[in-house]
Amino acid sequence: MSGHSNDTFHHVRDYPYFEVPGFLASAQAYGDRGSVPWYVEKAIHGDHMSLDEVNQAMVGKVLIPQPFAGNHEHHGFVITKFMVLQVVAVLIVFAIARGLAKRVSGGRPVSGRWWNFWEMLAVYLRDNVVRPTIGTGHHGHDDHGHDDHGHGDHGHAHAAVAEHAHPADKYLPFIWSCFFYVLICNLLGAIPWLGSPTGEINVTGALAVAAFGATLYYGSAQLGFGGFWKALCPHMDVPGALKPLLIPMIWSIELLGLFIKHGVLAVRLFANIMAGHTVVAVFLSFIAMFGAGEFLFYVVTPASVLAQVGVGLLELFVAFLQAYIFAFLATLFIGTAVHPH
Repeated sequence: MSGHSNDTFHHVRDYPYFEVPGFLASAQAYGDRGSVPWYVEKAIHGDHMSLDEVNQAMVGKVLIPQPFAGNHEHHGFVITKFMVLQVVAVLIVFAIARGLAKRVSGGRPVSGRWWNFWEMLAVYLRDNVVRPTIGTGHHGHDDHGHDDHGHGDHGHAHAAVAEHAHPADKYLPFIWSCFFYVLICNLLGAIPWLGSPTGEINVTGALAVAAFGATLYYGSAQLGFGGFWKALCPHMDVPGALKPLLIPMIWSIELLGLFIKHGVLAVRLFANIMAGHTVVAVFLSFIAMFGAGEFLFYVVTPASVLAQVGVGLLELFVAFLQAYIFAFLATLFIGTAVHPH
């Protein structure tokens, strides 16, 4: 038996293959144990499986070509499902961004529901997240995302490219990239037999590292490298005798908090996306618990399918919500770095 049968989270893990219904994929039919690639054995926990069991375990699995995987003696680099899906997400985001940029060039209005939808998301992030959160850097003077004339019309293309540049707009490329990339990665999990790369902690960890790098880069660009680290400790009006004790303590706490806050970005996104897919798998597994023909099979099957549909709709909402939360928190951290007081 494959080790997958004992793995509750098998269907949300990353593997060097895509899983599809058995009739959509040809059988692997390895001729001997030596012909089974090492990464396949590792993926299906097949070290102690017979050749027939290995071939049976590979039914319905479409292997990803592995030009750099090496061999049993010298393991190499393995391309996984989530790696492929991340490349797909990058290409989709690039196509959307490129297409939208072409349509707003010259101040022309965007036409078409498809492009209006993406423009709406971009403008909402600009006017309701980035500009009001980061602000202008001048206390008591922040337009909160509106230009000097108070225009609030988001229905035209020129709204996506501000007529009067806002100081916070220079952070938009990074925030937009985070939001749309995370969103597309989340939504890929709604397509049967694919998956959400953001349901993998290594992916969300890399995203959190990128957000931390952006915070450090933008904060250092604004305050200087030394100024950024110095600003971790806020100004305190305390007696001089207490400063040598309090300042190192507060600075250390703030430094730890800086790492924890960005670590939470990874855990929050990973946990929410993985939990949704796991719940769907659990509901559908109820069907397999009863054989066709049994009375409970005809009761459990429609109930499980309806529950899966409901959870699937909830996952669509979560996909947008978690992308928004990631972008908002990344904006908040950048804003704190460039305007520490």
